[in-house]
Amino acid sequence: MQSFVTRERNEPEKWEVSERIRTFEEIYDFFNNKQVARQAERCVQCGDPFCSAIGCPLGNYIPRWLEAIAEKDLHKAFLLSNESSPFPEILGRVCPQNKLCEGACTLDDGFGAITIGAIEASITDLGFKQGYELPFPGITTDKKVAVIGSGPASISCAHFLLRAGIAVEMFERAQTPGGLLSYGIPGFKMSKKLVERRFELLKKAGLSLHLGTHVGKHLSMDKLIEGFDAVFVGVGATRGKSARLEHEDHPQVYKAMHFLTAVQRRLYGEGWDPRFEVKGKKVVVIGGGDTAMDCLRTAIREDALEITCLYRRDQANMPGSAREYYNAVEEGVEFLFHESPKEFVLNDKGNLVGIDAMKTRLGDKGSDGRRRMEEIEDSLHCVQADVVILALGFDTEENRYLKEAEVDTDDWGQIKVDACGRSSHPAIWAGGDCKRGADLVVTAAADGREAAFSMMETLLKDS
Repeated sequence: MQSFVTRERNEPEKWEVSERIRTFEEIYDFFNNKQVARQAERCVQCGDPFCSAIGCPLGNYIPRWLEAIAEKDLHKAFLLSNESSPFPEILGRVCPQNKLCEGACTLDDGFGAITIGAIEASITDLGFKQGYELPFPGITTDKKVAVIGSGPASISCAHFLLRAGIAVEMFERAQTPGGLLSYGIPGFKMSKKLVERRFELLKKAGLSLHLGTHVGKHLSMDKLIEGFDAVFVGVGATRGKSARLEHEDHPQVYKAMHFLTAVQRRLYGEGWDPRFEVKGKKVVVIGGGDTAMDCLRTAIREDALEITCLYRRDQANMPGSAREYYNAVEEGVEFLFHESPKEFVLNDKGNLVGIDAMKTRLGDKGSDGRRRMEEIEDSLHCVQADVVILALGFDTEENRYLKEAEVDTDDWGQIKVDACGRSSHPAIWAGGDCKRGADLVVTAAADGREAAFSMMETLLKDS
């Protein structure tokens, strides 16, 4: 260990740009056994590991599995990595590590952080390739839990309940399980085969999966409460935030999740809405987070003519992963920083032809510690566009079944829960975006795990 002085930080190899923009396949080739061990050997093995303590919402045993894989004990590293995380091979791919574990790494300032994300993904990839299995005991209790939704929080909750021998039935309104992981995150960031494999493992462990089942429409919440010992709600937040501009409902203006979902449904063979065709068009994406990067890079693969990103602050203030920004730059996206959209521009025929925007600058810090955005007078100009995609964040959808069950929500429609994820209804827990607002996959996973632990304590206390 501690070879950081003589060994540099290395990233997994990426496909050449000319190859990767023609496919939705993953662009990274993750580490082999030798590479993953050599990168793990750089770890300092801190006495107080910030990577785990303050950098990881799941509190993963990062130094321990780094040490194990550095010692070439793949099986131990595999078990440690999967002990605290419901899907480390996924989180290793989609987490913004520069803002989390790697950003908290002692070596990040001067030597280059340990490539924690790539090592995490590689350990589980290599472990499954070796035929390693996860320690599910089968259903060993008489308790059963209903899980609404099949996204990250729901997968996590189901994973840990099944690890405790508690039966789980999951209800998903879509035809493919996975929620955001399946429909929202493009395949070039994370192969859909990883999500499919996780569901196969959960079904083997005892999960009953009901697809095309919309709670509140096909099945009532009352029936779930009556038929199960507990209910977990993990439906996420999928309603795109509004730009509050005139003509926002124009058919050439898309919400990010509508666009990403439409493309993924076509790739799944579930049909295609021609409204979302961007081939040969000038596409402008408004936003600076990972969802905006997903839309930009998807538009490239959909053969858009020009792809531009408008963001009202600078690159340093973008909320998403630096890795995804640089991948988008490599693939040909033009970034226009310090641009604040003011109006969608239509021609005489009613077609969208551009966006009027104002130049901005960063002013003094506000009460939140972030520098305020100021518009520059007399800087209005037009950015040409045939299609505009709004990637401004997400709000929770209104779910009538929550009101019928008298579950308390806040002013934003998010479910109010206690520290363990339990709602105002004693039989209902919640986690992920539906209780905290749009956030990260890893925080949703942490919420699902916390709720599962609380359910275990409640349901098994008299067993």
